[in-house]
Amino acid sequence: MKCALITGASRGIGRAVAIQLSNDMNLHIIINYSSNETAALETQKMIQENGGTAELLPFDVKNSEQVSSSIAEWFTNNPDKKIEVLVNNAGITRDNLFPWVTEKDWDDVLNTSLKGMYNCTQAVIQKMLRNRSGRIINIASLSGLKGVPGQTNYSAAKGGMIAATKALSQEVAKRNITVNAVAPGFIISDMTNELDESELKKMVPANRFGKVEEVAHLVSFLASEKAGYITGEVVNINGGIYS
Repeated sequence: MKCALITGASRGIGRAVAIQLSNDMNLHIIINYSSNETAALETQKMIQENGGTAELLPFDVKNSEQVSSSIAEWFTNNPDKKIEVLVNNAGITRDNLFPWVTEKDWDDVLNTSLKGMYNCTQAVIQKMLRNRSGRIINIASLSGLKGVPGQTNYSAAKGGMIAATKALSQEVAKRNITVNAVAPGFIISDMTNELDESELKKMVPANRFGKVEEVAHLVSFLASEKAGYITGEVVNINGGIYS
């Protein structure tokens, strides 16, 4: 059975991606979350109501030992399954102007997005290499491409993710593994709840914020066989903002 592991899949973009991959590719979905079990169970229920299958796999992506042991145990308990798709989606923001960014806020943001990507990818890459197939999709951000004032930590984390995507894609391409990044702009989710949408949408040529489902459709395409010759790319989905 082919599976997809989506980190931070309890809400927002992660939840939409989990549902879309189940619908489009009939993948068994592994829902990762850190603390919000109620929301993760809701994601699972939505997938099952659509006829799909899903399970929960809690761990903190920042914690390398927790990630490696959780995923290793999953492989041991599921010898008939393989993780075909990994979506590194988990991320947090701790916005502030740089002089007031604390070391903890810097570390937490980078460790969630960037080290989290490292931890989760390390935990599955050997299996993908042996299977000679796989899709790794990193959820980056417009912030990682153009830099956003007040988001130095988040911009650094997502910029590092983009650079790592380009490098890793070249290392594993011969084994039929693609590595791509998706860079959303303003997307309606928990992370944008506190933003002034009416004001910020004026920056967007499309004159609106995007939907999590629109990001999920893009991720689903990159995970499919149709995207087998696309690797090392950063695909913007931002309503036309020039990056």
